[in-house]
Amino acid sequence: MLRTALRNVLAHKARLVMTVLAVCLGVAFVCGTLVFADSTAAAYRAAASRSFADVAVTVTAKAPPPGAAADQRGGALDNALDDALVRKLAAVPGVAAVRPSADGQAALNAADGSPLRVRAGANPAAAYLPGKDGKDARHPLVEGRAPSGGDEIAVDSGTAAAGHYRIGDTITLATDGPAMTKRLTGIVTTEDTRVTAAGTLTLFDKATAQQLFATPGHYTAIDLSATPGTDQYALARRVTDLLPAGRAEATTGAAQAAQQAVYVDTLTRGYRKTPMVFAGVSLFIGSFLVVNTFTMLVTRRTREIALLRAIGASRRQVVRSVLAEAFLVGLASSAAGFLFGLGIASVLPDVLGADGDALPHGPLVIGARPVAAALFVGVGVTVLAAWLPSRRAAKVAPIEALRTAQQPATGRFRTRAAAGLGLLAASVGLLVPLTGAKDASEENLRSAMLGCGALVVALTVLAPILAVPVIRLTGRPAGRMGITGHLARQNALRDPRRTAATAATLLISTALVTGLAVIGESTGRALDRQAAAGLGADYVISTGTTTTGIDPAAVQRVAATPGVRTASAVADSALFIGGGVRDVSGVDPGTVDDVMRLDFVSGSAKDLGPGRIALSSTVARENGVTTGGRVSARLGWEQDFAGYTVVGVYRDNPTAHDALGARGDVQRSAFKPGSVQRVLVRTEPGAVSAATRDRLRGAVGNNPLVKVQDRPELVHEAAGAMGNLLTLMYGLLAIGVVIAALGIANTLAMSVAERTREIGVLRAVGMDRAGIRRMIRLEAVMVAAFGTLLGLAGGLAGAWAVGALANGAMKQYALVLPWGTLLLVCALSLAVGATAAAVPARRAAALSPLEAVAEA
Repeated sequence: MLRTALRNVLAHKARLVMTVLAVCLGVAFVCGTLVFADSTAAAYRAAASRSFADVAVTVTAKAPPPGAAADQRGGALDNALDDALVRKLAAVPGVAAVRPSADGQAALNAADGSPLRVRAGANPAAAYLPGKDGKDARHPLVEGRAPSGGDEIAVDSGTAAAGHYRIGDTITLATDGPAMTKRLTGIVTTEDTRVTAAGTLTLFDKATAQQLFATPGHYTAIDLSATPGTDQYALARRVTDLLPAGRAEATTGAAQAAQQAVYVDTLTRGYRKTPMVFAGVSLFIGSFLVVNTFTMLVTRRTREIALLRAIGASRRQVVRSVLAEAFLVGLASSAAGFLFGLGIASVLPDVLGADGDALPHGPLVIGARPVAAALFVGVGVTVLAAWLPSRRAAKVAPIEALRTAQQPATGRFRTRAAAGLGLLAASVGLLVPLTGAKDASEENLRSAMLGCGALVVALTVLAPILAVPVIRLTGRPAGRMGITGHLARQNALRDPRRTAATAATLLISTALVTGLAVIGESTGRALDRQAAAGLGADYVISTGTTTTGIDPAAVQRVAATPGVRTASAVADSALFIGGGVRDVSGVDPGTVDDVMRLDFVSGSAKDLGPGRIALSSTVARENGVTTGGRVSARLGWEQDFAGYTVVGVYRDNPTAHDALGARGDVQRSAFKPGSVQRVLVRTEPGAVSAATRDRLRGAVGNNPLVKVQDRPELVHEAAGAMGNLLTLMYGLLAIGVVIAALGIANTLAMSVAERTREIGVLRAVGMDRAGIRRMIRLEAVMVAAFGTLLGLAGGLAGAWAVGALANGAMKQYALVLPWGTLLLVCALSLAVGATAAAVPARRAAALSPLEAVAEA
């Protein structure tokens, strides 16, 4: 029987090609998704991580306490980390090496003037500190020389390639404040994962780095490595005894690594869960296709299996023979699919990160899960798919099987109906209660995902029962197309199970695409309303963080830019009120109404001034205060709480944040005293244009730390992770569409083989080849329409359920149907069916009438 299985594989190579391809794509879909998601998560972790492998103890200056003097807020000016301390630490017993550093962040512009890979924490800058040999071992030079003056820098090779820099180029950069220009003198290599994962590295000479990130003659940190056998904690205690009290502290490398692990874990938590979601979707689509394909293959071989039974093969031998054949097919497909999946995973970051550096790059992470998934989908599911029909065929008496081998499967639908209705009831029970959800908590999201999954599975289970009434309804137009349309409709109705199995992959893909399209459109509209809510300005110039500021001279240049009517500077800081921390915006009462759309419930912004603030409705309600009342609060870095008079209450406004104060008040207590973080620009009528935007960027000195955004760009930024996630899902589902097309083509090819005699008779009684092709294509379109309709129903129901959660978490959210996208999905689904039928239709039309009748 083993030889029989091997001969069957070799004898039916052409028939198995489609099966191998289907299994291969299913495996590639699952493995590519897992590898890509794991690699992306690892790249994000790397982008936020620093290695402490060779660091035993790190000495840093203590940060100034809240309420400290203004000259201590921008950095550790009272810094004890100098060369004298470096020499003292080098003499501590157990210290093997001392590595001082003057580190910070520096954002760069590419050669074309656009910001280069600017992301929080991904743009480290440091001092080039040569050792006794004149080289910095942490930053080996590969081209040029090290920076030696205040107007020179070096960058890493990845940054040089991404920014199109060459030695001698002038580069615009910023660390904190006005933009600067430096000349590139050297290119280095680095193993810093923050840089290798699509970040940048900028190196200055020692004096310049100290001036930028610490104070002249001082460092930001001193790393100590230990001699073998030295305990980190014991070394830290010895180091602490030498440090000036209250001015510096020592932390072990293990403690820093643990602290960083918690931070990175929080930052990338979603990227650990995302692979599991993608894997579940991928596994469902890929596994269903494999089951469908091999079930039809074994059904096609029922006559052959019956013949083996007739010549003496036992039931167990028949089952083992089919399983052995399935194992070989699955193993070969798994290997090919795994390699194909690696290719998919390697190109997806470039495809989906086309808008710049939305996805950090890194090496492919191939863990145990993708390998196990490949074997499970390719071998496990294929063998399981072959086991069920092979046992069913082996139980049939040989003569009876020979007589009925080509009859369509007929079975009772009672069990299927009960199971499908049970799953449908479970999905309704999970989704309906979510309509009253107040937030998108993890528990609610889990219920929504389980409910949507149960709904899709229920539709898949009920598909054979729904196939007959739906196709009879949707197939009426085909029935008016003559005998070919009538036969196509009858062929689709002949075997509801086969029709449902063919449409299943398209059903799943359509449901996912429809659900994502509705959620994406609704979220986009909500983000549009939210991002633009309360914004009267045409452009927003911002730093994106309260720890940096816009150059005051740049604000004046923005106001003097041609086409600008109003340029209102806004200082952003923190407001400690009612036991919590809120965002406060310091504005100019005279210009705020021109750049913000404030809807005051009571009071107005005109009364803002020292000791007087306005609150949003939510903050006012939480603190039980109204206009004219008093609240105890603390602005920014102020040390003590003070009483503030509430001069107005306005409806929640994302542009105004949680509270409004006079700009001077907020600036005095800001992280950077006297700074502003936003400039809201109102232009003259008709002045919004790319040229105006370029002039505004020029007014801020093309500073890579400063963003100049119009309304569409604000919406795109507000979409953030949601936009990237939708893009990612659409990219992955494109593979699902390919699998769906392959499933339809595979089913139709086998259907043509089963109906060889029927096609021969049709040709013999006068139907021409064009009629045969038209019949097969119409059948494919009807099957695709059936899958599309069920997919639309499932996708819309799932989007409605998830929309209920979003509505509780985002007040501007409202369910919006993207009619254009939905019509496009329907058209593409029908096109997939018609395209998939091309090869089977051509093969059917090529059959000779006499040979077809004789062959069958």
